[in-house]
Amino acid sequence: MKIRDARVIVCSPGRNYVTLRIETRSGLSGIGDATVNGREMAVAAYLRDHVVPTLIGRDAARVEDTWQYLYRGAYWRGGPIGMAAIAAVDVALWDIKAKAAGMPLYQLFGGASREQMSCYAHASGANLPELLDHVSALRAQGFRAIRLQCGIPGLPEPRDSPAVPAEHTWDSDAYLRFAPGMLDAVRCAVGAEVALLHDIHHRLTPIEAARLARAVEPLNLFWLEDPTPAENHEVIRLIRRASVTPLAIGEVFNSIHDVHALLREQLIDYIRVTPVHAGGLTQVRRIADLAALWQIRTAFHGASDMSPVTFGAALHLGRTLPNFGIQEYAGHPSQADDVFPRAWAYSDGYLTTGEVHGHGVDIDENAAARFPYVRSYLPVNRLADGSLWNW
Repeated sequence: MKIRDARVIVCSPGRNYVTLRIETRSGLSGIGDATVNGREMAVAAYLRDHVVPTLIGRDAARVEDTWQYLYRGAYWRGGPIGMAAIAAVDVALWDIKAKAAGMPLYQLFGGASREQMSCYAHASGANLPELLDHVSALRAQGFRAIRLQCGIPGLPEPRDSPAVPAEHTWDSDAYLRFAPGMLDAVRCAVGAEVALLHDIHHRLTPIEAARLARAVEPLNLFWLEDPTPAENHEVIRLIRRASVTPLAIGEVFNSIHDVHALLREQLIDYIRVTPVHAGGLTQVRRIADLAALWQIRTAFHGASDMSPVTFGAALHLGRTLPNFGIQEYAGHPSQADDVFPRAWAYSDGYLTTGEVHGHGVDIDENAAARFPYVRSYLPVNRLADGSLWNW
């Protein structure tokens, strides 16, 4: 199965997505996602100018060798741009390999360990009443696990601009005064049977995060996510010593080398890496296997800025893993439904892969052409004195 062509498709059906389609001389094709939110054109250029020329003529069946070729052969290893490019190639090749075998992708990974994958949705609100209304709506859709995010009273409205990142104001003291009561109010509203999650977005210092983790212990949260920047694994030890509230970390990591200490020392309970930002299915499978040695479960990042391609691939992997934990399901813009036909589906709190050969997601390039790229950025945070902070 020699590769005869590979091309990059950038489109914006509600959000920007970077898709790689690989075609073989045998007529089979596969697609992978290379989206890096706010830096989409950087990874698109890396694919077009540096990666695609090396793929033509290679054997599409040699998935592992191609992964090693792109990782080791580049000399400049790692980072979100390079690893997203590798991920796009890797997922597309796995898609082709499963199609050639005439089976859904999860079968190539050893077959199903479960029939469906539990998932959680996002509930948010500018204030507590809005948040509670959103939680109620998600409960009516069957969700049994819900992530909670709420506006903090007293903070000014974000300063938006069409040309540069929006600027938000952050105040850790105001957040720490508000968050425990907010989480408690939702727990009182939904009862003990609903799993509640909360994302801190790396915004606290280690000691602040430890205070919060201890304060919310009685609420029996499913997890606290990204409590503090985790590049320095030492700081997570402080939080771990202070509280038994479960921790979930990893969506910004790109390599198994970024996470091995967190796993080996059991500093977290859920690993959040995603195939698109951590080098594709080939490496994420290894991370999941490493996590399993210490009874740490997966919770693959599933934000709407990763295309339905990544989501479908992650579901196929999650269906096979003995240490699957939960899948984030933030949804996608409605326009993306026309661009990315897919086999995976949601029903009553669970996700299913479908049984289509490959990973079950395709791209309609004619539909994609109707949604040209739109420059956009993630927001940034500043403290009240103007200092830049973590968003």
